[in-house]
Amino acid sequence: MNVSILDDYHDTLRALPCFAKLAGHDVSVWNDHVQDIDTLAQRLKDAECLVLIRERTQIRAALLERLPKLRLISQRSVYPHIDIDACTRLGIIVSSSQHPGVPSFATSELTWALILAAARRIPQQVADLKRGQWQSAIGDTLRGKTLGIFGYGRIGAAVAGYGRAFGMNVLVWAREATRAKARAEGYATAASKADFFAACDVITLHMRLVPATRFIVEAGDLARMKPTALLVNTSRAPLIEPDALVNALRAGRPGMAAVDVYEHEPMLDAAHPLLAMPNVICTPHIGYVTREEYETQFADIFDQINDYVAGAPSHVVNPDVMGDARRA
Repeated sequence: MNVSILDDYHDTLRALPCFAKLAGHDVSVWNDHVQDIDTLAQRLKDAECLVLIRERTQIRAALLERLPKLRLISQRSVYPHIDIDACTRLGIIVSSSQHPGVPSFATSELTWALILAAARRIPQQVADLKRGQWQSAIGDTLRGKTLGIFGYGRIGAAVAGYGRAFGMNVLVWAREATRAKARAEGYATAASKADFFAACDVITLHMRLVPATRFIVEAGDLARMKPTALLVNTSRAPLIEPDALVNALRAGRPGMAAVDVYEHEPMLDAAHPLLAMPNVICTPHIGYVTREEYETQFADIFDQINDYVAGAPSHVVNPDVMGDARRA
């Protein structure tokens, strides 16, 4: 198949062991990010299979309708960036493994790194030391503090384990069924969402972005946080009500934030208000960006391509297409 891979910023994929799974395919790898439809249509005019790296590029009907040879989109995890209805209408199969039971340990580790970095003011201390200033701030100890896990899924459970190992008191808020799971695994759960936001010293968000969770964190929730508290978001920016985090930080509740995700990505606006705040740590959506995580993810993605070629498409998210799928 003619396979095109978009948005491999670091030209990493060709160096992964799993890339050998594409032997025998005609593969093109693009290292820049482009959203312009005309440019993408020209680049992908011969593509039979499109490989996506998470949600970096929006794949909508206006582009899909200009790709007459495209038969398969292969990716991993959620797919809000893909027009599934248009794919089905055009006969394009979308394969996307949901990797049940397997957390992203890379994202879990980054979450914990951001918590530690914010608590000890590490980025600020490093920057000040490079400017010739010695011990410019005082940090906070995590042991004995309350770590709030908002969403007790695979990643949330892993971060809860890190908190327990560091001697923190872990408190969970999530759907009732998920709270029951957290209690069964030995964690306390909050009596209400309001109590959760008021009680925690650190809150970290771990929910998928679906219609039910969009803007689930409201301005009133943030206003209940302690002025010494930290909010961490390595999940999705639209879990938080628009502008609510910036306004809350300006009002002093919470006192700090660490974010890895943004409303529009790549976020290249140096004037973004979060970047100007000394009490905020910002990273460029690197939660899943490790060699090990890429190997795990792309082994699945490349297997899906070979399954399709073998006549047995796997992890198909639009099964209604199967009777009318495009053929070579």
